[in-house]
Amino acid sequence: MSGLFSESAWMMVWNYRDTFILGFINTLETSIAAIILSLTLGIVIGLMAMSTSKVLRTINRVYVEFIQNTPLLLQICVLYYALAFSGYKLGILITGIISLGVYHGAYMAEVFRAGIGAISKGQFEAADSQGFSYIGKMYYIILPQSIKIILPPSVNQIVNLIKNTAVLYIIGGSDLISLTYNFVTGATTGGAYAPAYLVCGALFFLICFPLSTLASIWESNLKKKDGMGAAKEKKVAEI
Repeated sequence: MSGLFSESAWMMVWNYRDTFILGFINTLETSIAAIILSLTLGIVIGLMAMSTSKVLRTINRVYVEFIQNTPLLLQICVLYYALAFSGYKLGILITGIISLGVYHGAYMAEVFRAGIGAISKGQFEAADSQGFSYIGKMYYIILPQSIKIILPPSVNQIVNLIKNTAVLYIIGGSDLISLTYNFVTGATTGGAYAPAYLVCGALFFLICFPLSTLASIWESNLKKKDGMGAAKEKKVAEI
């Protein structure tokens, strides 16, 4: 019954469509919460890298280097199993949100650091001369200019985060991959491998592709606005 063109396999998937819908919803909810956490950490830790404080810069490097150089799967196992044996068991959903958020937060921090670092020093000096505080300088001057630099890699990290929800399978999650695996190995539903995994892949595509497309459109619009602004400035200068 595992063949891609098996009618009975496709009927089995259709009859248990609620399983795939549930997995899709759980993956989406986990992803949204983890994205919020990763963006928050990315902004905070990324700004630390640009701070004049050596302590804050050290915190940034320790966090980024440690998280980026250890596997996400290991971090999940430590957070879930190691804490459980220590008497501090976290739920699967919370474990997924924290582990995915913290892991991708390290990459987001580097994205924000690079985006801010790409802005010319003259912009920082101009903001300082106008009396902006550090937060005001970043919020009103630096971050708006760095969006077009930060956007593409940020979206890539968001898409990777969504796909990485698959690793929650190792702790028995209820995400899309986990429920698909349970479906194809179930006593009453097992066997429809090709259709089940094809549907699973299509649902992931349904989440990720629109994000990538919207980001590309947004990036193009920002570049067009920058180009129009530069053209106007040049025209004014010529006059």
